[in-house]
Amino acid sequence: MLGEYRITGRRASEIAADVERAVAAGELPPGAALPPLRDLAGELGVNPNTVAAAYRLLRERGVIETAGRRGSRIRPRPVTTPRDQARLPVPSGARDLSAGNPDPALLPPLGPALAAAAAGPTVLYGDPVAEPELLDDFRAEFRADGAPEGELAVCSGALDTIARVLTATLRPGDTVAVEDPGWGSVLDLLPALGLRTAPVPLDDQGPLPEAVAAALDAGARALIVTSRAQNPTGAALTPARAAALRAVLAARPTTVLIEDDHGHGMVDQPFQSLAAGTVTHWALIRSAAKALGPDLRVAVSIGDADTVARVLGRQRLDAGWVSHLLQRAVLELRRRPVAPAPVYRARRDALLTALAAHGIRAHGESGLNVWIPVPDETATAAALLQRGWVTAPGARFRLGSPPGVRISISTLLPAEATALAADLAAVLARPAPGGSRLT
Repeated sequence: MLGEYRITGRRASEIAADVERAVAAGELPPGAALPPLRDLAGELGVNPNTVAAAYRLLRERGVIETAGRRGSRIRPRPVTTPRDQARLPVPSGARDLSAGNPDPALLPPLGPALAAAAAGPTVLYGDPVAEPELLDDFRAEFRADGAPEGELAVCSGALDTIARVLTATLRPGDTVAVEDPGWGSVLDLLPALGLRTAPVPLDDQGPLPEAVAAALDAGARALIVTSRAQNPTGAALTPARAAALRAVLAARPTTVLIEDDHGHGMVDQPFQSLAAGTVTHWALIRSAAKALGPDLRVAVSIGDADTVARVLGRQRLDAGWVSHLLQRAVLELRRRPVAPAPVYRARRDALLTALAAHGIRAHGESGLNVWIPVPDETATAAALLQRGWVTAPGARFRLGSPPGVRISISTLLPAEATALAADLAAVLARPAPGGSRLT
């Protein structure tokens, strides 16, 4: 059925990730039939429901297809269905805390900035691809935050920049060390690019240095780190953790380092640079999405000259450039800064305090999300949905890390935080179907 290949894993996410890696590496060719649920469950020593959940994940992401009695097969042309599309429905009257969006009330109005941008000169083919004033503004900011000197590029958001850097520096089949749990869009992107993932655990201070070292020593060629407002856990690099990670990278200078600082402008933790004095190929990315508005689709990155030249060279062959109207609008908005960080911190702290009052451990050092470890994320999210709270099950963000649920706090008021914590405490204390408690 699968030839000599043997699927591995104990959790549904592990089984699905193993199949995805095998498809990306060509070890499972298009049309290959997967074992029946019970056969694979017996081989792996797991419950058939675990295999069913793994197959469901693979179907949702377009890796396999199921045709009744013919069973499940690798799709002839595997495609990726973004994890963000697999959301719980939002019933009428329910509070949607699953999306990870900023609070619209804390975003600056776009009208005046776009009007000012439109008053600028017409941009034609052959003109510079970036607004010089925008580059100067970001260069000064990068320099003030301790980033190394480098070249700048403007791309269509953080994920677009990450994809371009990976494509410019890696080959299909290469392995990338990623945070686990981590940003679901990155976890989707890597197999879509034919890259393998090496999950790296983290705590509130960021990726664990010993785990990063192990992943790189095992063959990972690149590392993606979220500087602040890590999605989904809210982790933020501290000076001590950054120093430890710099030591790991300095001993492995051929690593391609991508620093995702999408939280800049809406967090109050200082930025910690990892690239300074460590690796040859690197990129530090700052997106306008969270602080100024997701629809702006503008990110400015700084990196080594070779990497940035490759990114810009490929960009000229496809998108060409990012609209100068959007670039000018971002520059205008940066001249009229807003300060949402204290508001988001107050809302995070309100939920963390309310959860702690019930003895519930949670993570949310920075950013828009709070991550809550739970024994059964599907049952927890479903039970909270019955009580009017829509949360994000952790499967959207995990590879091999333990289950959890993500709650976006961007619009959560203190009174709501108290009610949500009480409802979650009741859910976790209720008897599970097997008679034991969820906690």
